[in-house]
Amino acid sequence: MAFAFVFPGQGSQSLGMMNGFDGLPVVRHTFDEASEALGTDLWAMLGAESADAINATVNTQPIMLAAGVATYLAWQELGGVQPSAVAGHSLGEYTALVCAGALPFAEAIRLVRVRAEAMQDAVPAGVGAMAAILGLSDEDIRAACMEAAAGEVVEPVNFNSPGQVVIAGNQAAVERAMALCKDKGAKRALPLPVSVPSHCALMRPAADKLAAALDAVHINPPAIPVLHNADVAAYSDPAAIRDALTRQLFSPVRWTETVQKLAADGLPLMAECGPGKVLAGLGKRIDASVRCLALTDRAALEAARAELV
Repeated sequence: MAFAFVFPGQGSQSLGMMNGFDGLPVVRHTFDEASEALGTDLWAMLGAESADAINATVNTQPIMLAAGVATYLAWQELGGVQPSAVAGHSLGEYTALVCAGALPFAEAIRLVRVRAEAMQDAVPAGVGAMAAILGLSDEDIRAACMEAAAGEVVEPVNFNSPGQVVIAGNQAAVERAMALCKDKGAKRALPLPVSVPSHCALMRPAADKLAAALDAVHINPPAIPVLHNADVAAYSDPAAIRDALTRQLFSPVRWTETVQKLAADGLPLMAECGPGKVLAGLGKRIDASVRCLALTDRAALEAARAELV
């Protein structure tokens, strides 16, 4: 049976999120390799009493990458077959590339730490903001952002599902856009508790740093097609992959279109490979024909293996 794997990004992390994989040593080994690459004990952060460490962007990104890769390796160890295509939401795109054989794991861990640091450094604390707009068309949200910009930056940056779009940019411009979206009929406009306005034009300085880091990383042609966030396309050329990852930092995450393309390509059955069930929930809202499993623990992996054959 043909199916796709999708990998979650920042925001799906939680304390103890890998506890359901007891009895699968490959999970701990994967985190040990990631921790060695960074000189930081990522596994210990998952078992801490406070979530402060795992919620810091410079830790969240490598932790989520390690978690997705560990889940995929556990899937393989249990006899799971290879998906026909993969995709990831924002940071999850890096996980997809590792699992597709395009990025070496240890290099990817170091790369996403650089990515996180560059994103944090690009916009001083308090300058940027993000907000979720619920119950308004993409066109109305774009129009509200254009009207609210007034010389600053505010853009739709995550097209998560119809009626769920995230905007980002300068804090004052985001606040103006939220008010305009409400005037246009949005059900809700919710500020998000983040320190970095991801995927908007304010991230261009971070993209320049990331591009330099990517030049030093060896990239292989993926063994599985990887749909990229920036243009909902798959590439085999390493230079094109580097370019797509660089553009991703300041371009919208086109998740709605990604799920629609997977379904249109004959892959309406998907599995979210990593912590949480965010992408599984979005899939149902994007396309009624889509069914998305959530591989959140060993039991879920074994149930999926019995189905995805």
